[in-house]
Amino acid sequence: MSLGPDELIRYARHLTLAEVGVAGQERLKAARVLIVGAGGLGSPAALYLAAAGVGTIGIVDADRVDLTNLQRQILHGTAAVGRDKVASAEDRLRDLNPLVTVVPHALRLDSSNVAAVLGGYNLVLDGSDNFPTRYLINDAAVRAGKPVIYGAIFRFAGQVSVLGAPGGPCYRCLYPDPPDPRLVPNCAEAGVLGVLPGVIGTLQATEAIKWLLGIGEPLIGRLLVYDALAASTTTIAVRRDRGCPACGESPTLTGPIDYEDFCRTAAPTDSGAAEIDPRELAARRAEPMVLQIVDVREPWEVALAPFPDARVVPLADLPGRLGELDPAVEVITVCHLGQRSLVAQRLLVAAGFRARSLVGGIDAWAALVDPALPRY
Repeated sequence: MSLGPDELIRYARHLTLAEVGVAGQERLKAARVLIVGAGGLGSPAALYLAAAGVGTIGIVDADRVDLTNLQRQILHGTAAVGRDKVASAEDRLRDLNPLVTVVPHALRLDSSNVAAVLGGYNLVLDGSDNFPTRYLINDAAVRAGKPVIYGAIFRFAGQVSVLGAPGGPCYRCLYPDPPDPRLVPNCAEAGVLGVLPGVIGTLQATEAIKWLLGIGEPLIGRLLVYDALAASTTTIAVRRDRGCPACGESPTLTGPIDYEDFCRTAAPTDSGAAEIDPRELAARRAEPMVLQIVDVREPWEVALAPFPDARVVPLADLPGRLGELDPAVEVITVCHLGQRSLVAQRLLVAAGFRARSLVGGIDAWAALVDPALPRY
């Protein structure tokens, strides 16, 4: 696939690199890369892959641009708020480099469509933000023989690896079992430094370009961990598990499974006793019964969307403020999405209180009980 005059000019700085040259740039032009997620990780990765001249870039995302995204998802601007992320991404990438083909996939990957979507690409860049999708991508990519450029972020730290490469480990070798989904905070719950996905997504783009060009030492069998606060990186060796159900010597995962259920089963079976549904809480509040509602969010969150009649005790302060609560009265803990409140519930139970956590947090309360409550 030869380069045209405009490409020779646009990619001149690549062409001067002996490791790239005309032949390497032609390889990039012929490449087809699928990016799952047009969010924090997908934004810098997509921008740099398009700028580098990767010929076909697929973007998978079912969400719309939200104002809270713009702190880190630099693929989108203020004017894109409310638009489909894939449409916003397509416009931005075509403006950056009209010589590449952008293929939008406005859908949520699942077991019914993942094989068809991945089938059109030779490399997958995982910019997803949840465990069911990561396991889904991994298993489908392993079956299809396609490597995955993996990335993940949390607060001030991130990690990158090349998974599913020949002879190398896959995501299940790295994380054989999913964590309890109720105790894994997402960006909305835990926060994330805005520039962090820029660092990790750019490293993912770097690994993708190295792989496509066949240069350097890809992160196969190695997990790079970046700590933004310490300005440090650590590389951890990861071995392929011969007994891995996906990439092992006798794989048992020969077809798609229900990944939501697979990750959900990581939660303890006593979840019903630990949590309360918004509708049940609304009904109990209407009865002449005594409850203590404890909002464990930060004060700035409470100011945005106050929960009615709740005592505000941020989670970090809760251990030192147990004396403010009546141990004879049941406690209902609430937070934004239900993760911090579940941590608080367990802390209270360990301290001798009867306590339950509001399932889905204040977001679920707003959706099911009080639609006038602001969402954030």
